[in-house]
Amino acid sequence: MLNQLLNSIADAGRDLWQRRGADGALSTDSIQALCDDLLSTRGEASGIAVARDVAHAYHALDAEGRIALFSILSDRFGPDTKRIAETAQTFRDRGDLDSYLALSKAIEPPRQEFFRRLNMAPGGTRTIVEMRSHLLQVLPEHKELKGLDEDLKHILSSWFNRGFLTLERIDWHTPADILERLIQYEAVHRMDGWDDLRRRLARDRRCFAFFHPALPGEPLIFVEVALVHGLATSIQPLLDRTEEPEDPAGADTAIFYSISNCQNGLAGISFGNFLIKQVVHELTRDLPGLKKFATLSPVPGFCRWLESQMADSESDLLSMDEFDQLAPLSQDDWHEDEKLGKALRPVLMRLCARYLTEAKSRGRPADPVTRFHIGNGAQLEQINWMGDTSRNGLTQSAGMLVNYLYDLKTIERNHESFAETGAVAHSSQVRKLI
Repeated sequence: MLNQLLNSIADAGRDLWQRRGADGALSTDSIQALCDDLLSTRGEASGIAVARDVAHAYHALDAEGRIALFSILSDRFGPDTKRIAETAQTFRDRGDLDSYLALSKAIEPPRQEFFRRLNMAPGGTRTIVEMRSHLLQVLPEHKELKGLDEDLKHILSSWFNRGFLTLERIDWHTPADILERLIQYEAVHRMDGWDDLRRRLARDRRCFAFFHPALPGEPLIFVEVALVHGLATSIQPLLDRTEEPEDPAGADTAIFYSISNCQNGLAGISFGNFLIKQVVHELTRDLPGLKKFATLSPVPGFCRWLESQMADSESDLLSMDEFDQLAPLSQDDWHEDEKLGKALRPVLMRLCARYLTEAKSRGRPADPVTRFHIGNGAQLEQINWMGDTSRNGLTQSAGMLVNYLYDLKTIERNHESFAETGAVAHSSQVRKLI
């Protein structure tokens, strides 16, 4: 086996070099030949060697080369529609176990086996996650690759299900390379270097992340938590690094103020619902004084939705006076005018409540953050005026932030209601705004 492995590595390396053009790039025919090699290899050792070379070749491809590979996987290694039709007809006629198994085998396209074999390469899982990240970047211009993306998502969903993930607490003693990645991956409230990170890991803060054994040192998703008294209504005090940390033993509320997905190639594979529930369990065990668990969340789609309502002269959500009243929102400094803010507050709060509870996309809340938390069984508890006065907060949500309450007694009921009807569970306070 050792000789086979060494010979395979040498042969594959020499063959790969011969397939390169004068400029060192792989031709489309060479890329296709590499894919053929990977799917035709039978021996385990030689299979690992070929998988390694395919991974190396992929990393050497430029953007055009990656699209060529994706097209090959989509067309040449896609489903065999003729075979599917024939086996489907056999299953209709016979309906027995053998015809069912034949149909199941026919439906699976060869590219799924390609990815399974590529995964045998050292760092193969990381390569495949990168491949999907690159694929998602070009998918808007190459709709024909959607089937390939669905297959990749299907495989990665199996490999990255909750059973393979480990939850780890991140603190100041966590290896520096992981801490650096937190700064890099923070997607909700940008970190301005190590001082910001130090405050977010202080004694009245908690940070937890999911990891996968195939991606050592790479967080998949992480959540930042503030231990406070009562519902936090503004993000600025939580991010203020000059604030002295409080004693966490005196806190009664855990505020989840930032949840960041770290791997673009795993987009659409949800970890957040498991993360929040497990973190609640961890916090309850370590800090029994905590009575309430809630988020302080952005409303990323509100201003976009509001613009569409203002552009619709027949919108029944706004009176003619309110159309004029909202015009100053186009000014960058509108929030600094106290009188203007006082006049706009009731209108914007009402519209935000209507957006969060009524605006739909395919029968589910249009706002992605609402869709996520309500789908996990939370309740829309409170809308906070001027909760985020950063440029991003004003641009996407007119400064609004939202508390979603995770009440352990009602989570399952809220989740079932949402699954059945799409209803957004909300408090009486939000109902009054509506």
